[in-house]
Order: sequence, then structure tokens, then C-alpha cells
Amino acid sequence: MHGYANPARFLKIARWFTMPLLVGGLLVTAAALVWGWTSAPPDRLMGDSVKILFIHLPAAWLGMGGWTAIAIASLVELVWRHPLAAISARAVAVPGAVFAFLCLVTGSIWGRPTWGTWWVWDGRLTSMLVLLFLYLGYIALTNALAREGSSSRIAAIFGLVGAINVPIINRSVVWWNSLHQPASITMGNSAIDPVYLYPLLASVLGFSLLFGGVVFARMRAILADAQAEARLRRKAQKAELAQTARGDA
Repeated sequence: MHGYANPARFLKIARWFTMPLLVGGLLVTAAALVWGWTSAPPDRLMGDSVKILFIHLPAAWLGMGGWTAIAIASLVELVWRHPLAAISARAVAVPGAVFAFLCLVTGSIWGRPTWGTWWVWDGRLTSMLVLLFLYLGYIALTNALAREGSSSRIAAIFGLVGAINVPIINRSVVWWNSLHQPASITMGNSAIDPVYLYPLLASVLGFSLLFGGVVFARMRAILADAQAEARLRRKAQKAELAQTARGDA
């Protein structure tokens, strides 16, 4: 795990993966959406609105998966003090928040013709909204800590505590009487017809590749900012020492 702790070594690897992940993700996502929207028939009850699932489900899974990644990176930072753990958590937060927001928006659009309303304070919807607020709070906290040069361990603790919400989202349709349908895909089983399932899995793959590419790009940008700031500090210190030396002379 510490083999890639050196930023220079990590950046060398990240450069190779960023563009293929982004381009591959765009191509696979576009192909999956066209496949699903053109080949999947309208649902017997929901009609053509069912095709929103090709965006909604990947967004929901990646929204939850993003915070799971933050929690894992936070644990690695707190326990093993890996130098890239905090950076990876910060990099995941923004795309995770985007997917959580996309999940809520597409769910609302899907809910209008299906449930007859844009929003209900349902257990699944409410816990997903809480996840979005957690993302926004985490982003604000990490940005503030970075500006002040404070320890990122506070953000790591926040990332671990916020992970409590992920299983709540997952089990909300079981624990509470919910308008939201139960899980359609469980471990080793699926209630989704193959005509919907296969393009859905392709869409999940495409969005996941995009997610990974964005995370790599953000990690590179965060590291570049940190390196630029370190160079500026060194120059400022040298200038201060030189001015002090001239004053002593």
C-alpha cells in the first residue's frame, strides 16, 4: 500500500490511467444509454419512464460507493497515515456529490409519473438527501482545512462517521414502510429482466470508469496545487532569509 505513497510515482501511474478511463467511460456510457433507450421496451406499468433507471441506478450506486471510498481512505489515513489517503478522499468527494445529486434529480423525475409526486419524505429518498448534505459538508470542511493548513484528520473522522448513512440508505426500503421499491438486484440474484439488466450493467461500468477518471484527474490537480504552494513557500522563505542577511550586513 505504501509503494505508491510517493507523489511522483503515483503521478506517473495516474497519467497513464486518467485519459483512458475518461474516454473509455464516455464511450461505454454513451453506448450503454443508446442500447438501453433504443432496445428496452416500455414497462407494463411505468411506460417509457422506466428507462431513467439506466442513469438513476448507476448514480445511486456510485453516490453510495463514493462515500464508502471516502470512509476507507479516512480509515487508511487515521490508522496507517498513508500520505495519499486524504488526497484521494478529497478527490472522490466532488464526483460522489455529483452522482448523489444526479440520483435525487432522476429519482424525482421518475417519481412524478410513477408515484404522482416529485418528492416524498420516504426513507430511501431522505437518507439519500442526507448523503448529499454530508458530501457538501465534507467538501466545505476539507477546503477550509486545506486553506488553513490544518490537519486532515478532522475530515477523516467526519468521513468515517458519515459512513453510517450508507447502510441506512441500503436497508431503508426494508426497515421502513416505503414508497420506493425494494432492491431489484441482490447478491447473486436479480429481479430485473435481462433486456433491462444488461444495458444497465454496461451503464454502471461506463459511469464507474468516468468516476475513476475524474478521481485520478482531481488527485493530480490537488497534488499539483500542493506542490505549487510548497514551491511558493520555499521561495518566500528564501527571500525572507536573504532580506534578513542583508539587514544583518
